Amino acid sequence: MSQPPPPPPPPPRGPPSAGGRSLPPPGPPAPPPPSAPSSKSAPAAAPPPPPPSSTTSLPKRVPRAFDESKLPSVLHDGITPAEERQKRRRTCRFLEECGRLLRLPRVAVATSLVFFHRFYAKHSFAEHDRFEVAVACLLLAAKTEESPKKLTNVIQECHRLKSRAAAQARAAGRSPGSTGGLTPSPAHGGGLTPTPGSTPSSVGGGGGGGRSSGGGGGGRDDREGLLDTKSEEFIRLKERILLLERVILHTIGFELDIHHPYKFLVEQIKKLNHNRVLEYEKPPPGGGGGGGGGSSAKMTQELVQYGMNFANDSLHTTLCLQFPARSVACSCTYLACRVCKIRPVGGREWPDVLGVDPEALACKFFFCLFRAMHGRARTVH
Repeated sequence: MSQPPPPPPPPPRGPPSAGGRSLPPPGPPAPPPPSAPSSKSAPAAAPPPPPPSSTTSLPKRVPRAFDESKLPSVLHDGITPAEERQKRRRTCRFLEECGRLLRLPRVAVATSLVFFHRFYAKHSFAEHDRFEVAVACLLLAAKTEESPKKLTNVIQECHRLKSRAAAQARAAGRSPGSTGGLTPSPAHGGGLTPTPGSTPSSVGGGGGGGRSSGGGGGGRDDREGLLDTKSEEFIRLKERILLLERVILHTIGFELDIHHPYKFLVEQIKKLNHNRVLEYEKPPPGGGGGGGGGSSAKMTQELVQYGMNFANDSLHTTLCLQFPARSVACSCTYLACRVCKIRPVGGREWPDVLGVDPEALACKFFFCLFRAMHGRARTVH
């Protein structure tokens, strides 16, 4: 007879407790508790940058000096910085006069000046003829500012002005190259740079004065300097101008939206007068320092006039390559106030009124303008 199977062994017991009773068998190990995040495991996220201030977007400091020795004309072709500035100034005066003869709006002329400065910031004066580049800049600027002119008219007017200047230089016993060959001499209506008290429309003389040679010939000299539109010279010049127009577009990166200081200047002056934060140092006769409506209108008119003249002069220098248009407008407002003997009310400082330190910008403005006019640098006090 078979014996029954032995009973299963009893389950193992845990170690005896302090009271002599056995503890239940240990269960599966519990998962470790989640460790606290270590401060060294991951860097804390940087706080978001503060929102930009809405008071002003102007720089608080003047950018670093514009290094003229790095320009292509100076770096590669041995042209001195003084000669480079002189070529820019004379060609800008040529563009001013051509724009007046073509009856282009002021904004179109200013755009052509910016195109010209940007082009020769990347090309040398020895590489391209500056007269042809100026004509191409004027043609492109007229299209950009929605004031297009026929290519034939632009070439004829510009070539006539150049020929007239060369004839005047020869009559005075000078070679055309000694005066740049582009602008009339000051003795023949050459006051092209705006002066305080003048308007952009009066630059270079009266409405039709630029079409006479200044030598007393009247209408007889009006036809001198014109090219035959069927001549080989005119056809070659026309082709070069069209080619240079494409070269300019590639040089400036097709950036045709040019901002000028005029708009910012007028807006800033009107805002300052509306808030009544400016006053005359000496109240003008017949009105308060800055209170009445008539005095405020007069102040606005004077500041806009002088500020526009300073803005026009700035385009004859490389300031448009160094500063944004809003900064130039701020500097022109400050200079206009100084010329008109206008100050902030209540002893306030100019940085508090304009939102930027204008004195540094004004010194830079005068420094560039003085060097462009005199061909050498001096300390501006």
